[in-house]
Amino acid sequence: MNVLFITLDQFRGDCLSAARHPVVRTPHLDALAADGVRFARHYSQAAPCGPGRACLYTGTYQFNNRVVANGTPLDDRFDNIARAARRAGFAPTLFGYTDQGIDPRQATGPQDPRLSTYEGVLPGFDVQLDLTESHLPWLAWLESLGYEVPGWAERALESEPDRPAEHGVSAFLTNHLVDWLKRQEGPWFAHASYYRPHPPFAAAGHWARAYARDTVPLPIPAAPERHPLHEGMLSHKATAFSSDEAVVRDVIAHYYGMVSAVDAEIGRVCETLRQLGQWNDTFIVVASDHGEYLGNHGLIQKGGFFEDSYHVPCIIRDPRRDRLRGAVVEAFTENVDLFPTICDAVGLDVPAQCDGLPLTPFLQGRVPPWWRDAAHWEFDWRDIFLPHGDHPWPWDRLLEHQHVAVRRSDDRAYVQFGDGSWSCFDLAADPTWRTQITNPSTVLAEAQRMLQWRSQHTDRTMTGMLLRNGGIGRWPPRRG
Repeated sequence: MNVLFITLDQFRGDCLSAARHPVVRTPHLDALAADGVRFARHYSQAAPCGPGRACLYTGTYQFNNRVVANGTPLDDRFDNIARAARRAGFAPTLFGYTDQGIDPRQATGPQDPRLSTYEGVLPGFDVQLDLTESHLPWLAWLESLGYEVPGWAERALESEPDRPAEHGVSAFLTNHLVDWLKRQEGPWFAHASYYRPHPPFAAAGHWARAYARDTVPLPIPAAPERHPLHEGMLSHKATAFSSDEAVVRDVIAHYYGMVSAVDAEIGRVCETLRQLGQWNDTFIVVASDHGEYLGNHGLIQKGGFFEDSYHVPCIIRDPRRDRLRGAVVEAFTENVDLFPTICDAVGLDVPAQCDGLPLTPFLQGRVPPWWRDAAHWEFDWRDIFLPHGDHPWPWDRLLEHQHVAVRRSDDRAYVQFGDGSWSCFDLAADPTWRTQITNPSTVLAEAQRMLQWRSQHTDRTMTGMLLRNGGIGRWPPRRG
């Protein structure tokens, strides 16, 4: 069996038309969901990209993997999806990027260039197409087509509406993936990591004009009473959204265009698998590293604590499960579940480090009675403080205060801040996260549930083993 793991960047969970979104068109993802299982309440565990992907690739919560910013090193002790694929006999191949910083203990010395970038490759992958932030292969290809290409990738991305969609960065990745698929003769494992619908908000070619500006829904406004973190994000140029309605509508329309554009590319990949006779031999997972505010609560991009930044799509198609085609799972599922799910699909034991659980029961049509009753995520913003002043260890714990953890259940969302403050939202009365709960007994119960979540998921790599009679319990996972 082959494995195709597709990640999108900054893709909101409510942007699948299968999820009854009133505007966005995603016919190819809808078709994939109709032929597989869609997880309707699926959540990322961290933002931005580096922290979100660390959780995704290792199956661990941020409070265990400790990747707290773009540029925080990923500890080399962690197993990951690529290393597991190698143990299963694959040569895991990357198209795109993984945004995982090198463990400095694995560097060749202080001059190692990998110590100057957060865009390292997850250990274990073979890189077939490197589309890190500079996007050099794409820019070179555009130049070969006769375009006058700016040296800075951001400018090239901003001008995507001026070129045909088939010359866009998403199409470029698909071209390489399709060519590679046609050359494969045995079982393969591919990770297609698409950059879109990531900013800049500029959809490729005709997709920039696919959505009429007067048809897009306007965002949820910010509540009048706000936590200082929310207030800070509203005053930061990277996260505060425009108040100009014309600008708001244009950004949203471009975002929807990027969603439809990457949907079309996924359609191309699926059609290639059918043409190659591999459709019924390929296990497919589609997810996103985190979401996008798109103006809700006055915010743009990602971070903070509202669920717009963490609710993401998830579709899994297991060709061995015909009976469940088109199923929709309403249980809370998380990105940390995907590494264990792929391990289970290819016949590997789930590593003891994993906080997530295999989604296999749902793919078999079962709802485990012990499944979680909430989704969880974290956000850490210490990187704003690190370059500005000395924070001596162990006396100054200011950096540890720049953190928030969220537990989102059916009817409540409890938000715990590292400085001791908190918020609790009544989602049953108001699903827009604008109505607070202040009843002490209710808030205490939510805080206790969060404490229980953290206590049940602290690192267990060695805790299931006793050094008696040659070792009792789980052995550490083998490293490939």
